Amino acid sequence: MKIWLSLSVIYAGFFLWYTDMGGKLDSEEIEIFLEKLEKNNSSLDSQMYNSIKSFMEDDSGRQFLMVNNVDMNENPSDVDGANPGESAEQLMNRYMEHMYSQLLKRACHPIFAGRVIHPSMDLVGIEGAELWDQNALMRYKSRRAFMEIATHSDMQEKHKFKVAALEKTIAYPVETIIYLSDPRLILGLILLIVGLALELRSRSRNS
Repeated sequence: MKIWLSLSVIYAGFFLWYTDMGGKLDSEEIEIFLEKLEKNNSSLDSQMYNSIKSFMEDDSGRQFLMVNNVDMNENPSDVDGANPGESAEQLMNRYMEHMYSQLLKRACHPIFAGRVIHPSMDLVGIEGAELWDQNALMRYKSRRAFMEIATHSDMQEKHKFKVAALEKTIAYPVETIIYLSDPRLILGLILLIVGLALELRSRSRNS
């Protein structure tokens, strides 16, 4: 009994940290995030503003994955705050140094990253999307967590490194239908196996 109680406490602690229990964004939260966004980004245009506003208003309260297709800039311009002549990879690393700390404290993290090995093999209804360098999937605990990161006071200063590092990019959010690699599922299965193994060991000792 103690075994299962201890494992349940471990799982419950992880679940509560990894899952946003706050539900959907309410109108007050949305207004606060929009105000922060405008304050931190003087170049924000109306199209992006409306897109982000709609993204928040349509909140389901669930986690989502951000799909990123990335084409790195082979000859990035020099950027204030970086050393002259830094490569796209170095500039992107400067951006991600900030992002990783903000992501992990909110239970957000990369779940997949890979390098493209061939030009697009199926392309319909879009031009200029033949060549990409990398692809990555980033897990966000919720739209609330995403907006906390996007409106962080340091984001605008760091985002310039990402912009300089990229030739082009497409990023769009996806809510999962099938997600067998969800850490909550994996941890639950691991703890179940551990619990059964410990229980069998305990019974064998007592027999």
